[in-house]
Amino acid sequence: MVLRMKQTPFFAKHTACGARMVDFSGWQMPIQYPDGIVAEHLATRKHAGLFDVSHMGRFQVSGTGAPGFLRHALTNDCDRLAVGCAHYTMLANATGGAIDDAFLYRLGQETFLLVVNASNKDKDRQHLQTVLKGFGAVDFQDVSDPMAMLALQGPESETILQTLVTEAMLPQPKRNALGQLKLCGVDTIAARTGYTGDPVCFELFIPAESAEPLWDKLTAAGAKPVGLGARDTLRLEAGLPLYGHELGIGKDGNEIPVFAIGQAPFAVSFDDPVRRFIGRDVLEKQAAAKQRYKAGDFSDTAALPKVVRQMRLLDKGIAREGAEVYYQGQEAGWVTSGTMVPYWTVKDTVLTDDHAQRAVGLCMVAPHIPVGSEIEIEVRRRRLKAEIVARNLKNRRGSVAYAIL
Repeated sequence: MVLRMKQTPFFAKHTACGARMVDFSGWQMPIQYPDGIVAEHLATRKHAGLFDVSHMGRFQVSGTGAPGFLRHALTNDCDRLAVGCAHYTMLANATGGAIDDAFLYRLGQETFLLVVNASNKDKDRQHLQTVLKGFGAVDFQDVSDPMAMLALQGPESETILQTLVTEAMLPQPKRNALGQLKLCGVDTIAARTGYTGDPVCFELFIPAESAEPLWDKLTAAGAKPVGLGARDTLRLEAGLPLYGHELGIGKDGNEIPVFAIGQAPFAVSFDDPVRRFIGRDVLEKQAAAKQRYKAGDFSDTAALPKVVRQMRLLDKGIAREGAEVYYQGQEAGWVTSGTMVPYWTVKDTVLTDDHAQRAVGLCMVAPHIPVGSEIEIEVRRRRLKAEIVARNLKNRRGSVAYAIL
């Protein structure tokens, strides 16, 4: 029996724009539009990119028991999350690995929206419903089908949305803030979140039946449709993890510890010593190991044998997933994600009209290898020089993200 691929509410818009469609986790999704991945990446960094992310899973969790359930099921603490805010979190297992990474949005005192990866939605739902059996007064609903989801990313995103707001206001200009408003008369949850590394970013949750008209309004206002190809180059330039690459099971067949990724401290909270969430004991050992590494102590790496680092190639070539990494002549890890990424050149912190490309990536390496180290990556039986870097993208000040060269 052949299962038919699913389509998002924007499928007709993608095909009308000439998108090349691919199978992504059982969904027909645009990998790129006629202008290509490079143009889409660059347009997002300088203007605004529009992404269909309706394939992702969306669970609404509500009721008097919802906070208690989420405090146990997720690594971050929803009691630290004010209404109208969101945060990054994990569905951890008992051994300190990630079942999935996710974003939790607090819509009300007892109402939450949890967004998970498309490839893990069914697994996540089963896991959460199993955990739910120990809690009462919780209403758990899969709202993925009735609720569409768009991401609008890039420096012009806020200006575009402002022209379409017909009631209430956009959320305050603070990362992870969210608000409920109307766009072109459509009830919308707008959050300042995203997966591109852009300082100005929004994710929009709207009724599926109102999806197509809003897409038309956004593109008419200047947002450029962007496919999965550029979504990957953008997240990789920003050093953001992807489940199945930097989380999940590694190339060596072992489970990747949650604290292997640099974003783990934002996703895991130990502030409440009484809160017993899934995997806490193991995650505390991983966090302690990471603190030792910062102090230069690598005497015990059992809890966290490898960590994810950003890198960029110094020699010509592209380091792809799985390529072996060497440090001082010794095998030290492997590339988890790697590709060629376009970037705008910069003059006096302003993006110019010229662009180039560079090879960057993420790698899983031994923790004693410091930032600034020269490494070698084996590509087609040749060892190419590369460098471990703190970041490949500058995005912490102002409204524009640009390449660190």
